Amino acid sequence: MRKINATILTGFLGAGKTTLLNRLLTERPDERIAVVINEFGQVGIDGKLVIETTEDVVELNNGCICCTVRDDLIGALRNLLASDRAFDRIVIETSGLADPAPVIQSFVLDEVLSSHVQLDAIVTVVDACHVDQQLGQDEAVEQISFADLILLNKTDLVSLDKLAVVERRIRQLNPLARVVHTKDCAIPMSSVLDLGAFDLKNILSIDPAILEDHEHEHDQSISCVALQRAEPLDPAAFNSWLNRLVQASGADILRMKGVVNFAGEARRYVFHGVHMTLEGRPGKPWMGDPRLSEIVFIGRNLDEAELGRGLESCVPCALAVAT
Repeated sequence: MRKINATILTGFLGAGKTTLLNRLLTERPDERIAVVINEFGQVGIDGKLVIETTEDVVELNNGCICCTVRDDLIGALRNLLASDRAFDRIVIETSGLADPAPVIQSFVLDEVLSSHVQLDAIVTVVDACHVDQQLGQDEAVEQISFADLILLNKTDLVSLDKLAVVERRIRQLNPLARVVHTKDCAIPMSSVLDLGAFDLKNILSIDPAILEDHEHEHDQSISCVALQRAEPLDPAAFNSWLNRLVQASGADILRMKGVVNFAGEARRYVFHGVHMTLEGRPGKPWMGDPRLSEIVFIGRNLDEAELGRGLESCVPCALAVAT
């Protein structure tokens, strides 16, 4: 029986994993792809940012795929394999705080998965602009070290000299992986899928204990704050609040992302941020979907009450009271 190829998309917070996933789904519309998305917070944003697709999309929230929801990953994949729907491949987008080692372990040690699924490649997206700060986190180092293919992304945001320094540092961590420079993860999917690149012997040379049970511990200083508002928001007030926030606390904000309901707008507004960098654009029309603003912050020294008050200040009625 032919095994189904599985690709793991990993990379630190905000590197561009969902952008890569969307490119994959756009370029391969005729393929039946089972997608598993893991998020660190309880509110799932990435699933809402994936393009419209008829394929199976499974979201695993409230923990990292490498630890608290690892059993959920195995269960979700087993359920997909046992379902009546046929599919051509599996793609797993891990949380930006995930250590790939326990995910690899799941495919190797679980009898059902190892019998039916072939781990094809670990594809790591690296943020060329912020990788210097991120390599202080063990997870970012592990994601690069275990990669078969590294997309050095956001190359348009850094100088050629810095790019050369970053690539040298990456190759010190992983001299075997192929490194490709990208902007917005623009790369043919034939260069990402069906590589046959995963080699357990190479992985064991990096981490001889990878197949042994061990607990992965996250940096306890990193937390997640998830906010939701049903009321429409004022776009000028929202943009002003976000800009003030990154000016004051950008160094501590590892990642922010959200889907926002602006008053009078037929389309949702989608934004992303890493430290001091913010990017936003109109998203899909709301159509019949509930109009709800959902925002996730991941970082250090996050004050949930203060963030909640900031978002509340963007509600038009709150603005009227303030003035």
